[in-house]
Amino acid sequence: MSRRRWVILAVAVAAQAATSALVYGLPFVIPALRAEENLTLAEAGTLTVIPILGLLLALIAWGAAADRFGERIVMTIGMAGAGSATLAAAIVPGIVPLGALLVAAGAFSAAISAASGRAVLGWFDVRERGLAMGIRQTCQPIGVGIAALTLPPAAQAWGYRSALLIPAVFCLAMAVLVAVALLDPPRKPGAELRATRSPYRFARLWRVHLASALLVGPQFVAGTFALTYLVTEQGWHAVTAGAALAAVQVAGAAGRIGAGVWSDRVASRMRPMRTIAVAAALAMLVWAVGDAVAPWLAAVGLVAAMIISVTDNGLAFTATAELAGPAWAGRALGIQNTGQNGMALAVAPVFATVVTAIGWPWALAVAAALPAAAVLLTPVRGETLEPL
Repeated sequence: MSRRRWVILAVAVAAQAATSALVYGLPFVIPALRAEENLTLAEAGTLTVIPILGLLLALIAWGAAADRFGERIVMTIGMAGAGSATLAAAIVPGIVPLGALLVAAGAFSAAISAASGRAVLGWFDVRERGLAMGIRQTCQPIGVGIAALTLPPAAQAWGYRSALLIPAVFCLAMAVLVAVALLDPPRKPGAELRATRSPYRFARLWRVHLASALLVGPQFVAGTFALTYLVTEQGWHAVTAGAALAAVQVAGAAGRIGAGVWSDRVASRMRPMRTIAVAAALAMLVWAVGDAVAPWLAAVGLVAAMIISVTDNGLAFTATAELAGPAWAGRALGIQNTGQNGMALAVAPVFATVVTAIGWPWALAVAAALPAAAVLLTPVRGETLEPL
């Protein structure tokens, strides 16, 4: 049993990393996309995050499907669909079909976002759940890191459409792995029937959702515009910037694991999450000040923002599942993902517009207000950790 659960965790991480490379890694082709299609920064930024729209539309439905049918079948269908839609997007000509297929790919990828966390949480008990979810949440930095390493040189050499083949093949390969190796968690019948009333009758779960959605702001400002910022504002080469940002993703992945272990040891998900929110706000302000006065300080702030802003994600996911209970975990994680990805989808066009209007320093300072608000919303008082 002990070995099996770690295998399940590894499969979940690999599957979610594949979809993360697709859904969150496309901003690394923005320079090539703008050059080939003559798009503005706002237009290119919107197109590269449009898979998140599909994710938003499908998350809750996939979560409900996972609650009813189990994780394995839902994740297998989702991986195969995401890979196939992305493969079609790389081949079919035209910006409108490209956008539509990327939306479809995002919708299929929502199956993994909703079900993989539920699978992991079902295999681990409360004493190790923070660690397990911290490891599971490394999937996004790993996927984005892979995208940072592979997509800029591929787009530069063969065009941005050819670069799309990389996440497409990754997703299709992981569909086979999920079908063969992933097992649904063993759940006691009593646990499935317990706490069937909606957990949303209390404010605590709503506050977790809102606070974590606000914390997505700095994460996606940094993740979406870091490469563009380093290339256009600091004069970096795109491939060099991509390699540097891939290394930063490794630190971000380690931070997610560390945050999970921290939460297990202090028996709290929310206290570490509130501390991370404070640090994320400060990192964004350092980036803003650095852009105004010193390029090296801007780079320090950017790197700090990219690392710190991703570390809270596993804490919010774990708290969501614990508060929802097994009967509602899939739907609650779908709602959690919906809020976060709704913020992520809004960040790219809004921030690009604000940057164009008032410049990078002030736009970054405005973005720092999001994690600052999350500090106030994070529900620390009265927290207890419940077994699933």
